[in-house]
Amino acid sequence: MQILLFFLLFISSFYKLFTDVPKQQWVVTKGCSITVNGSTNVNKFNCAIANYNQPDTLTFHPNKQSEILKMTGKMKLPVENFDCHNPMMSKDLQKTLKAKDFPYLEIHFISLSRFPNQELKNDKIKGVLIIKLAGVSKKIEIEYLSKNIEVNKLTLIGKKRITFSDFNIIPPRKIGGMIKTNNELDIEFVLNVKTL
Repeated sequence: MQILLFFLLFISSFYKLFTDVPKQQWVVTKGCSITVNGSTNVNKFNCAIANYNQPDTLTFHPNKQSEILKMTGKMKLPVENFDCHNPMMSKDLQKTLKAKDFPYLEIHFISLSRFPNQELKNDKIKGVLIIKLAGVSKKIEIEYLSKNIEVNKLTLIGKKRITFSDFNIIPPRKIGGMIKTNNELDIEFVLNVKTL
């Protein structure tokens, strides 16, 4: 019986040794932003939340059995901070995104395909995240361009095309419906992090 118990403990320790990988963390640093590019039947528009600098922490949960890195962590960006470089347009976007009822745009980080290669100045990796906007959550795959700024500092630039209808939002219209906002939006977010 003691031999069997010893054997089971040995196997358990051996398995844990080769499957557990220490967690890693990234701390979100200054200069992060999210930009939304859209268009109407008349012109194009650009709105952004710049200089997001909340001290969020992203935690990775690697596993030697898979290269995919599970993540926990999120960013909460105040919708009222969207600046469209035109006060009326900024107010219209905030109203369209239901800022009073849902004051934050949330980005929940789910996974990365792998860690960025810090030996490369630029590296492309894929990830999965959830965007929560106007009370609706949507899981999306995204491609990042990872830029190595200096030792232990990275910038991830993620781009994705989404639509208003993804979040059950009706694109805004003006002047009796003569100016119509197109459904498609191109989002880009810049994430500056320091690796621990």
